[in-house]
Amino acid sequence: MGRRERNATPREGSNRAEKLAAQRARTEAADAGAARPFEGLAAECDIVALRNFVPSATAPLTVAGANREVRLATVLPGAAYALVREEADGVVGYAALQTAARPEAPGAALAGAARFAADAPVGEALSETPDGALLEVLDAAAPLEITVHKDFDWWLAGTAGTDAQTQQLVEHANSLITPAARLDLGVDGIGAPWWADTGSKAHLRWVHPAPEDELMAALARVHAAGGLTVGEGSRFAGSFRSDGLLVPVFDLDRESHPDEWVPGTVELAKRLAEALADDSELTAAQRRSRDGLRGRQVSL
Repeated sequence: MGRRERNATPREGSNRAEKLAAQRARTEAADAGAARPFEGLAAECDIVALRNFVPSATAPLTVAGANREVRLATVLPGAAYALVREEADGVVGYAALQTAARPEAPGAALAGAARFAADAPVGEALSETPDGALLEVLDAAAPLEITVHKDFDWWLAGTAGTDAQTQQLVEHANSLITPAARLDLGVDGIGAPWWADTGSKAHLRWVHPAPEDELMAALARVHAAGGLTVGEGSRFAGSFRSDGLLVPVFDLDRESHPDEWVPGTVELAKRLAEALADDSELTAAQRRSRDGLRGRQVSL
């Protein structure tokens, strides 16, 4: 008897149909998770950094139709999505990136939080996951003018009286903060290079806008040529993915000031730009470098 062929299309409602539907759903969810939720914004790379590893920072945010000042924040009291409060210069709305629950659609959540910050009454805070159309709410061309704070005392701005519980909350947050600084690469800058001192090591985490495969190939070309460095006292540690972007990481000498790494980072930016423009096939040595770099994944 000949082999019985399985139907290409399973019967509706069958176990096989349900299994295939579940598999498609998992695949679609994985694809959605790999997307760039902040793509289309000039500030995409900095937003990714603020959302994932910058402790305390704020920046003015341009929100369509807003009649008050709106600020982007890394994290707000209670890890809320947004809040509105009276400050010395008037009413200010805040939209946060680091929240109690990490939303499945970060771009939509940021849009909804920004809309709330622009429209909600004074004293209101948003704790439920919001939703919105990112490129309709925010000015896509606007860069971020980021202020990095050494603590969370800005949480208290505009507070008429500070109760013991609020003060304790701020003190606890301050005890966990680690130093961070944005490197200014000037006209040669691309992406968002951030210096951080985690206590045991100093790092450069560089959120880069190039597609992952292209950036990995460029890193491999530079590595094979011996140029994957930001200067003496630095070492390429690996990379990680965040919000659809690849983030190369360098270990740094903790004794050096963040600004001391700017010249070396500018030079590496030039080498990477040249490598990204090279569309030739990778050599055997470059392929070995790429395979080695892919195996050096780091975590925060």
